[in-house]
Amino acid sequence: MTAHLHPINCIVPPHMLEKIATNGTEAQRNLAIETLKASERMRGQRRALMDFSAAAFRVAAAGAGKERIVYDAKNGTSLPGTPVRKEGDPPSSDVAVNEAYDGSGVTYDLFKDIYDRNSIDNNGMRMDSTVHYRKGYDNAFWNGEQMVYGDGDEDLPPAERLFNRFTIAIDIIGHELTHGVTQFEAKLVYSFQPGALNESMSDVFGSLVKQRHLNQTAAEADWIIGAGLLTENVNGVGIRSMKEPGTAYNDPVLGKDPQPGHMKDYVNTVSDNGGVHINSGIPNRAFYITATELGGYAWEKAGQIWYVTLRDKLGTNSQFQDCANLTYAVAADLFGAGSLEQMAVKKGWAEVGINVDGTTPPPEPGGCLESLLRIIGAAPAKK
Repeated sequence: MTAHLHPINCIVPPHMLEKIATNGTEAQRNLAIETLKASERMRGQRRALMDFSAAAFRVAAAGAGKERIVYDAKNGTSLPGTPVRKEGDPPSSDVAVNEAYDGSGVTYDLFKDIYDRNSIDNNGMRMDSTVHYRKGYDNAFWNGEQMVYGDGDEDLPPAERLFNRFTIAIDIIGHELTHGVTQFEAKLVYSFQPGALNESMSDVFGSLVKQRHLNQTAAEADWIIGAGLLTENVNGVGIRSMKEPGTAYNDPVLGKDPQPGHMKDYVNTVSDNGGVHINSGIPNRAFYITATELGGYAWEKAGQIWYVTLRDKLGTNSQFQDCANLTYAVAADLFGAGSLEQMAVKKGWAEVGINVDGTTPPPEPGGCLESLLRIIGAAPAKK
Protein backbone atom coordinates (compact mmCIF):
# COMPACT_ATOMS: atom_id res chain seq x y z
CA MET A 1 0.00 0.00 0.00
CA THR A 2 1.16 3.51 -0.73
CA ALA A 3 0.33 6.97 0.50
CA HIS A 4 -1.56 7.41 -2.77
CA LEU A 5 -4.12 4.97 -1.42
CA HIS A 6 -4.34 6.30 2.13
CA PRO A 7 -3.87 10.08 2.16
CA ILE A 8 -4.74 12.33 5.06
CA ASN A 9 -8.52 12.00 5.41
CA CYS A 10 -9.93 15.09 7.15
CA ILE A 11 -13.49 15.41 8.41
CA VAL A 12 -13.90 19.12 7.59
CA PRO A 13 -13.80 19.54 3.82
CA PRO A 14 -11.50 22.14 2.28
CA HIS A 15 -14.38 24.04 0.68
CA MET A 16 -15.75 24.82 4.15
CA LEU A 17 -12.39 26.06 5.41
CA GLU A 18 -11.87 28.10 2.24
CA LYS A 19 -15.22 29.84 2.83
CA ILE A 20 -14.14 30.71 6.37
CA ALA A 21 -10.81 31.99 5.02
CA THR A 22 -12.78 34.30 2.73
CA ASN A 23 -15.78 35.30 4.84
CA GLY A 24 -14.68 35.09 8.47
CA THR A 25 -13.31 37.59 10.94
CA GLU A 26 -9.57 38.05 11.00
CA ALA A 27 -9.18 35.48 13.80
CA GLN A 28 -11.46 32.98 12.03
CA ARG A 29 -9.63 33.47 8.75
CA ASN A 30 -6.27 32.91 10.38
CA LEU A 31 -7.36 29.64 12.00
CA ALA A 32 -8.89 28.36 8.76
CA ILE A 33 -5.75 29.18 6.78
CA GLU A 34 -3.51 27.58 9.39
CA THR A 35 -5.70 24.45 9.37
CA LEU A 36 -5.52 24.24 5.57
CA LYS A 37 -1.75 24.73 5.61
CA ALA A 38 -1.27 22.13 8.37
CA SER A 39 -3.36 19.59 6.47
CA GLU A 40 -1.34 20.16 3.31
CA ARG A 41 1.92 19.68 5.23
CA MET A 42 0.60 16.40 6.64
CA ARG A 43 -0.31 15.23 3.15
CA GLY A 44 3.22 15.99 2.05
CA GLN A 45 4.60 13.92 4.89
CA ARG A 46 2.37 11.00 3.85
CA ARG A 47 3.62 11.23 0.26
CA ALA A 48 7.15 10.87 1.60
CA LEU A 49 6.23 7.52 3.16
CA MET A 50 5.87 5.66 -0.11
CA ASP A 51 7.80 2.71 1.27
CA PHE A 52 5.60 2.41 4.34
CA SER A 53 4.76 -1.27 4.90
CA ALA A 54 1.16 -1.67 5.99
CA ALA A 55 1.73 -5.37 6.59
CA ALA A 56 4.67 -4.70 8.91
CA PHE A 57 2.69 -2.07 10.78
CA ARG A 58 -0.20 -4.47 11.27
CA VAL A 59 2.06 -7.11 12.77
CA ALA A 60 3.77 -4.63 15.06
CA ALA A 61 0.53 -3.10 16.30
CA ALA A 62 -1.66 -6.21 16.42
CA GLY A 63 -3.05 -7.16 19.79
CA ALA A 64 -5.48 -9.63 21.31
CA GLY A 65 -8.93 -8.07 21.24
CA LYS A 66 -9.75 -4.42 21.74
CA GLU A 67 -6.66 -2.32 22.44
CA ARG A 68 -6.69 1.48 22.62
CA ILE A 69 -4.16 4.15 23.52
CA VAL A 70 -4.97 7.85 23.67
CA TYR A 71 -2.08 10.32 23.44
CA ASP A 72 -1.87 14.03 24.19
CA ALA A 73 -0.03 16.19 21.65
CA LYS A 74 -0.17 19.10 24.13
CA ASN A 75 -0.97 21.52 21.29
CA GLY A 76 2.13 20.43 19.41
CA THR A 77 2.59 18.57 16.13
CA SER A 78 4.69 15.59 17.17
CA LEU A 79 2.75 12.34 16.80
CA PRO A 80 1.60 10.34 18.58
CA GLY A 81 2.47 12.43 21.69
CA THR A 82 2.39 11.47 25.37
CA PRO A 83 0.27 8.42 26.31
CA VAL A 84 -2.46 9.44 28.75
CA ARG A 85 -4.98 6.58 28.72
CA LYS A 86 -4.46 2.95 27.79
CA GLU A 87 -6.86 0.04 27.47
CA GLY A 88 -8.55 -0.63 30.79
CA ASP A 89 -7.39 2.59 32.46
CA PRO A 90 -10.00 4.58 34.43
CA PRO A 91 -11.47 7.71 32.85
CA SER A 92 -9.28 10.78 32.59
CA SER A 93 -10.11 14.24 33.90
CA ASP A 94 -9.73 15.38 30.26
CA VAL A 95 -13.05 15.07 28.41
CA ALA A 96 -11.37 14.91 24.98
CA VAL A 97 -9.27 11.93 26.10
CA ASN A 98 -12.37 10.08 27.27
CA GLU A 99 -14.34 10.90 24.13
CA ALA A 100 -11.53 9.63 21.89
CA TYR A 101 -11.17 6.48 24.01
CA ASP A 102 -14.91 5.76 24.16
CA GLY A 103 -15.59 6.64 20.53
CA SER A 104 -12.87 4.33 19.21
CA GLY A 105 -14.23 1.59 21.46
CA VAL A 106 -17.79 1.98 20.19
CA THR A 107 -16.47 1.90 16.62
CA TYR A 108 -14.49 -1.26 17.36
CA ASP A 109 -17.61 -2.83 18.86
CA LEU A 110 -19.77 -2.13 15.81
CA PHE A 111 -17.29 -3.75 13.44
CA LYS A 112 -16.57 -6.65 15.79
CA ASP A 113 -20.04 -7.45 17.09
CA ILE A 114 -22.00 -6.88 13.88
CA TYR A 115 -19.53 -7.61 11.08
CA ASP A 116 -17.07 -9.91 12.88
CA ARG A 117 -14.17 -7.62 12.02
CA ASN A 118 -11.11 -7.67 14.28
CA SER A 119 -10.30 -3.95 14.50
CA ILE A 120 -9.41 -1.59 11.65
CA ASP A 121 -7.24 -4.00 9.68
CA ASN A 122 -9.14 -7.18 10.71
CA ASN A 123 -5.94 -8.34 12.37
CA GLY A 124 -6.21 -6.79 15.83
CA MET A 125 -4.64 -3.42 15.00
CA ARG A 126 -4.23 -1.23 18.07
CA MET A 127 -6.43 1.86 17.88
CA ASP A 128 -4.26 4.91 18.60
CA SER A 129 -5.69 8.40 19.00
CA THR A 130 -4.05 11.77 19.62
CA VAL A 131 -5.96 14.69 21.12
CA HIS A 132 -5.04 18.39 21.47
CA TYR A 133 -3.22 18.43 18.14
CA ARG A 134 -1.83 21.89 17.38
CA LYS A 135 -3.54 25.02 18.69
CA GLY A 136 -6.80 26.11 17.10
CA TYR A 137 -6.76 23.15 14.68
CA ASP A 138 -10.23 22.93 13.10
CA ASN A 139 -10.14 19.35 11.92
CA ALA A 140 -9.72 15.67 12.72
CA PHE A 141 -8.09 13.08 10.50
CA TRP A 142 -6.96 9.51 9.97
CA ASN A 143 -3.35 9.58 8.76
CA GLY A 144 -3.03 5.95 7.69
CA GLU A 145 -1.90 4.80 11.14
CA GLN A 146 -3.90 6.61 13.80
CA MET A 147 -6.60 9.16 14.64
CA VAL A 148 -5.74 12.83 15.32
CA TYR A 149 -8.11 15.44 16.78
CA GLY A 150 -7.94 19.21 16.98
CA ASP A 151 -9.60 21.29 19.69
CA GLY A 152 -11.53 23.58 17.39
CA ASP A 153 -11.91 27.25 18.22
CA GLU A 154 -11.59 27.07 22.00
CA ASP A 155 -9.11 29.97 22.11
CA LEU A 156 -11.30 32.39 20.15
CA PRO A 157 -13.77 34.75 21.85
CA PRO A 158 -17.08 32.91 22.36
CA ALA A 159 -18.88 35.03 19.75
CA GLU A 160 -16.37 33.98 17.05
CA ARG A 161 -16.23 30.25 17.69
CA LEU A 162 -17.41 28.08 14.80
CA PHE A 163 -16.20 24.61 15.81
CA ASN A 164 -16.28 22.74 19.09
CA ARG A 165 -13.64 20.12 19.95
CA PHE A 166 -13.49 17.39 17.32
CA THR A 167 -13.96 14.47 19.72
CA ILE A 168 -17.43 15.75 20.59
CA ALA A 169 -19.25 13.84 17.82
CA ILE A 170 -19.01 10.05 17.94
CA ASP A 171 -19.93 9.71 14.26
CA ILE A 172 -16.86 11.80 13.36
CA ILE A 173 -14.73 9.27 15.22
CA GLY A 174 -16.47 6.39 13.43
CA HIS A 175 -16.16 8.19 10.10
CA GLU A 176 -12.43 8.71 10.38
CA LEU A 177 -11.69 5.20 11.64
CA THR A 178 -13.68 3.78 8.71
CA HIS A 179 -11.16 5.45 6.40
CA GLY A 180 -8.77 2.97 7.95
CA VAL A 181 -11.08 0.05 7.13
CA THR A 182 -11.30 1.25 3.52
CA GLN A 183 -7.51 1.60 3.46
CA PHE A 184 -7.13 -2.10 4.27
CA GLU A 185 -10.00 -3.34 2.10
CA ALA A 186 -11.27 -1.63 -1.09
CA LYS A 187 -8.37 0.86 -1.13
CA LEU A 188 -10.55 3.35 -3.00
CA VAL A 189 -8.41 6.00 -4.70
CA TYR A 190 -9.03 9.35 -3.02
CA SER A 191 -10.22 11.33 -6.02
CA PHE A 192 -13.40 11.87 -8.05
CA GLN A 193 -16.03 9.10 -7.76
CA PRO A 194 -13.81 6.51 -6.02
CA GLY A 195 -12.86 9.21 -3.50
CA ALA A 196 -16.49 10.20 -3.02
CA LEU A 197 -17.32 6.53 -2.36
CA ASN A 198 -14.44 6.49 0.15
CA GLU A 199 -15.98 9.47 1.94
CA SER A 200 -19.48 8.01 1.70
CA MET A 201 -18.43 4.69 3.24
CA SER A 202 -17.01 6.64 6.17
CA ASP A 203 -20.24 8.60 6.55
CA VAL A 204 -22.29 5.40 6.37
CA PHE A 205 -20.41 3.58 9.10
CA GLY A 206 -19.84 6.74 11.14
CA SER A 207 -23.61 7.20 11.21
CA LEU A 208 -24.12 3.53 12.08
CA VAL A 209 -21.67 3.85 14.97
CA LYS A 210 -23.79 6.70 16.35
CA GLN A 211 -27.10 4.96 15.68
CA ARG A 212 -26.02 1.77 17.44
CA HIS A 213 -24.56 3.73 20.35
CA LEU A 214 -27.91 5.53 20.75
CA ASN A 215 -29.95 2.38 19.97
CA GLN A 216 -31.80 4.22 17.20
CA THR A 217 -33.73 2.72 14.31
CA ALA A 218 -33.28 4.11 10.82
CA ALA A 219 -36.49 6.08 11.28
CA GLU A 220 -35.33 7.57 14.60
CA ALA A 221 -31.83 8.58 13.47
CA ASP A 222 -31.06 12.16 12.43
CA TRP A 223 -28.66 11.07 9.63
CA ILE A 224 -26.56 14.17 10.34
CA ILE A 225 -22.77 13.85 10.26
CA GLY A 226 -21.11 15.92 12.97
CA ALA A 227 -24.12 16.98 15.02
CA GLY A 228 -22.77 19.01 17.93
CA LEU A 229 -19.54 19.98 16.17
CA LEU A 230 -20.76 23.40 15.02
CA THR A 231 -21.27 26.02 17.71
CA GLU A 232 -24.45 28.00 18.24
CA ASN A 233 -22.88 30.82 16.22
CA VAL A 234 -23.32 28.77 13.05
CA ASN A 235 -26.58 28.42 11.14
CA GLY A 236 -26.31 24.68 10.70
CA VAL A 237 -26.92 21.28 12.28
CA GLY A 238 -23.74 19.50 11.18
CA ILE A 239 -21.33 19.20 8.29
CA ARG A 240 -23.40 16.84 6.12
CA SER A 241 -26.91 15.39 5.92
CA MET A 242 -27.28 11.89 4.52
CA LYS A 243 -31.07 12.28 4.44
CA GLU A 244 -31.12 15.60 2.58
CA PRO A 245 -27.69 16.40 1.13
CA GLY A 246 -27.19 20.13 0.73
CA THR A 247 -29.19 21.13 3.82
CA ALA A 248 -26.73 20.65 6.70
CA TYR A 249 -25.76 24.32 6.94
CA ASN A 250 -26.35 27.68 5.29
CA ASP A 251 -24.23 30.25 7.05
CA PRO A 252 -22.74 33.66 6.19
CA VAL A 253 -19.25 32.48 7.18
CA LEU A 254 -19.28 28.77 6.26
CA GLY A 255 -21.35 29.27 3.13
CA LYS A 256 -24.04 26.84 1.98
CA ASP A 257 -23.73 23.06 2.07
CA PRO A 258 -22.81 22.21 -1.56
CA GLN A 259 -23.70 18.51 -1.55
CA PRO A 260 -26.00 17.15 -4.28
CA GLY A 261 -28.36 14.27 -3.59
CA HIS A 262 -28.93 13.21 -7.21
CA MET A 263 -26.75 12.50 -10.24
CA LYS A 264 -28.42 15.31 -12.19
CA ASP A 265 -26.76 17.73 -9.77
CA TYR A 266 -23.33 16.05 -9.75
CA VAL A 267 -20.66 18.71 -9.22
CA ASN A 268 -17.90 18.72 -11.83
CA THR A 269 -14.82 20.11 -10.11
CA VAL A 270 -11.14 19.47 -9.62
CA SER A 271 -11.20 21.07 -6.17
CA ASP A 272 -11.33 18.81 -3.12
CA ASN A 273 -9.69 15.96 -5.07
CA GLY A 274 -12.52 16.08 -7.57
CA GLY A 275 -15.30 16.82 -5.09
CA VAL A 276 -14.85 13.85 -2.78
CA HIS A 277 -16.63 15.60 0.12
CA ILE A 278 -19.27 17.08 -2.18
CA ASN A 279 -20.50 14.29 -4.45
CA SER A 280 -20.45 11.77 -1.59
CA GLY A 281 -23.95 13.10 -0.87
CA ILE A 282 -25.26 10.97 -3.76
CA PRO A 283 -24.24 7.50 -2.43
CA ASN A 284 -25.00 8.76 1.10
CA ARG A 285 -28.62 9.36 0.17
CA ALA A 286 -28.78 6.00 -1.64
CA PHE A 287 -27.81 4.29 1.62
CA TYR A 288 -30.27 6.38 3.66
CA ILE A 289 -33.15 5.45 1.33
CA THR A 290 -32.16 1.77 1.39
CA ALA A 291 -31.95 1.73 5.19
CA THR A 292 -35.24 3.53 5.78
CA GLU A 293 -36.99 1.39 3.19
CA LEU A 294 -35.92 -1.72 5.13
CA GLY A 295 -36.71 -0.20 8.53
CA GLY A 296 -35.44 -1.41 11.88
CA TYR A 297 -31.77 -0.99 12.76
CA ALA A 298 -29.79 0.23 9.76
CA TRP A 299 -26.63 -1.63 10.76
CA GLU A 300 -28.31 -5.02 10.50
CA LYS A 301 -29.29 -5.32 6.83
CA ALA A 302 -28.33 -2.21 4.89
CA GLY A 303 -25.07 -1.97 6.85
CA GLN A 304 -24.28 -5.63 6.22
CA ILE A 305 -24.79 -5.17 2.48
CA TRP A 306 -22.55 -2.11 2.38
CA TYR A 307 -19.89 -3.73 4.58
CA VAL A 308 -19.60 -6.89 2.47
CA THR A 309 -19.44 -4.72 -0.64
CA LEU A 310 -16.63 -2.64 0.87
CA ARG A 311 -14.75 -5.70 2.14
CA ASP A 312 -15.09 -8.03 -0.83
CA LYS A 313 -16.29 -6.27 -3.95
CA LEU A 314 -15.18 -2.67 -4.46
CA GLY A 315 -11.82 -1.93 -6.07
CA THR A 316 -9.48 1.02 -6.13
CA ASN A 317 -11.20 2.76 -9.05
CA SER A 318 -14.83 1.78 -8.45
CA GLN A 319 -17.41 4.31 -9.65
CA PHE A 320 -20.92 5.04 -8.32
CA GLN A 321 -22.40 2.71 -10.91
CA ASP A 322 -20.11 -0.09 -9.76
CA CYS A 323 -21.18 0.43 -6.16
CA ALA A 324 -24.84 0.32 -7.17
CA ASN A 325 -24.38 -2.89 -9.13
CA LEU A 326 -22.28 -4.53 -6.42
CA THR A 327 -24.54 -3.66 -3.48
CA TYR A 328 -27.47 -4.99 -5.51
CA ALA A 329 -25.60 -8.26 -6.18
CA VAL A 330 -24.48 -8.58 -2.54
CA ALA A 331 -28.07 -8.09 -1.38
CA ALA A 332 -29.05 -11.05 -3.54
CA ASP A 333 -26.18 -13.13 -2.14
CA LEU A 334 -27.12 -12.34 1.45
CA PHE A 335 -30.91 -12.23 1.30
CA GLY A 336 -31.95 -13.78 -2.02
CA ALA A 337 -32.64 -12.58 -5.56
CA GLY A 338 -35.78 -10.46 -5.68
CA SER A 339 -35.84 -10.15 -1.88
CA LEU A 340 -37.17 -7.07 -0.09
CA GLU A 341 -33.56 -6.25 0.77
CA GLN A 342 -32.44 -6.35 -2.84
CA MET A 343 -35.42 -4.26 -3.96
CA ALA A 344 -34.62 -1.69 -1.27
CA VAL A 345 -31.08 -1.37 -2.63
CA LYS A 346 -32.45 -0.93 -6.14
CA LYS A 347 -34.83 1.79 -4.95
CA GLY A 348 -32.09 3.55 -3.01
CA TRP A 349 -29.89 3.95 -6.05
CA ALA A 350 -32.78 4.71 -8.44
CA GLU A 351 -33.86 7.65 -6.29
CA VAL A 352 -30.43 9.26 -6.73
CA GLY A 353 -30.47 8.71 -10.49
CA ILE A 354 -28.53 5.44 -10.80
CA ASN A 355 -30.17 2.31 -12.16
CA VAL A 356 -28.58 -0.94 -11.05
CA ASP A 357 -26.95 -2.88 -13.89
CA GLY A 358 -27.13 0.34 -15.88
CA THR A 359 -24.37 2.25 -17.61
CA THR A 360 -24.28 5.62 -15.88
CA PRO A 361 -21.14 7.30 -17.29
CA PRO A 362 -18.86 9.07 -14.82
CA PRO A 363 -19.21 12.86 -15.33
CA GLU A 364 -16.20 14.51 -16.87
CA PRO A 365 -14.05 16.43 -14.38
CA GLY A 366 -14.12 20.17 -14.73
CA GLY A 367 -14.66 23.35 -12.74
CA CYS A 368 -12.14 25.59 -11.02
CA LEU A 369 -9.47 24.73 -8.47
CA GLU A 370 -9.80 26.97 -5.43
CA SER A 371 -6.19 27.19 -4.48
CA LEU A 372 -5.05 27.51 -0.89
CA LEU A 373 -2.02 29.41 -2.16
CA ARG A 374 -4.27 31.96 -3.80
CA ILE A 375 -6.33 32.36 -0.62
CA ILE A 376 -3.26 33.15 1.43
CA GLY A 377 -1.80 35.40 -1.23
CA ALA A 378 1.13 33.18 -2.16
CA ALA A 379 0.12 32.89 -5.80
CA PRO A 380 -0.94 35.47 -8.36
CA ALA A 381 -4.64 36.15 -8.60
CA LYS A 382 -6.60 35.10 -11.64
CA LYS A 383 -6.68 37.59 -14.48
